[in-house]
Amino acid sequence: MSGSLTVVGLGPGNPDQMTPEALAAVAAAEDFFGYFPYIDRLNLRPDQRRHASDNREELARARAALEMAANGGKVCVVSGGDPGVFAMAAAVCEAIDEGPVEWRSIDFSVVPGVTAMLAVAARAGAPLGHDFCAISLSNNLKPWKIIEKRLIAAAEAGFVMAFYNPVSKARPHQLGDAFALLRRHLPGEVPVIFGRAAGRPDETIRIVPLSEAESGMADMATCVIVGTAETRIIEREGQRPIVYSPRSFKGAGT
Repeated sequence: MSGSLTVVGLGPGNPDQMTPEALAAVAAAEDFFGYFPYIDRLNLRPDQRRHASDNREELARARAALEMAANGGKVCVVSGGDPGVFAMAAAVCEAIDEGPVEWRSIDFSVVPGVTAMLAVAARAGAPLGHDFCAISLSNNLKPWKIIEKRLIAAAEAGFVMAFYNPVSKARPHQLGDAFALLRRHLPGEVPVIFGRAAGRPDETIRIVPLSEAESGMADMATCVIVGTAETRIIEREGQRPIVYSPRSFKGAGT
């Protein structure tokens, strides 16, 4: 007897930014798998059960959820932000790909959510108004040399970059190394946005030039957006400046 498994994006943390589709998926599920802080965001009913686990246990979590769904459960796997952006949707797909054939018969779906770079960009203005890319600075699943190669390619191609997983206790230096690398390929006045907990009560948005950007300005709850030579800042007296990337490309810095 096969059940269902839905991977749901809870958004960046502000309840108002959780989509109606995500709310409906949560209401329909019986068992919930996810990282502790994300499970804690849910207001579950007495008949709904939580199966919280620690970070970096994504594949084990996905397999446990799939096993329950394969036995007829109505299962929900939750992620912060969007589940398809460096999150649980890919882990569940990987588990299905490598798992028993019966897992492929499960009613599987993914519900999108507002991802961190969109929430931070909205608070800053429109830094993603032109071509952009998202890069995880974590080297848990890929070597740092590949990250460096992608940073250089994105900078030389003129992409705005959004950094996920910028720092952690295990890799406190890598964001600083990324900034040092980018300073060799981008002007020092390129704006860098540090967006922590965007949309939540403890939100902080900080905008500095690349020449002054430091690793200590971020933690794991921060999404960092690095502009291009074309990205503009609109200064406003007594208010946070607006950062935007023009929709048209005029070749600044080329």
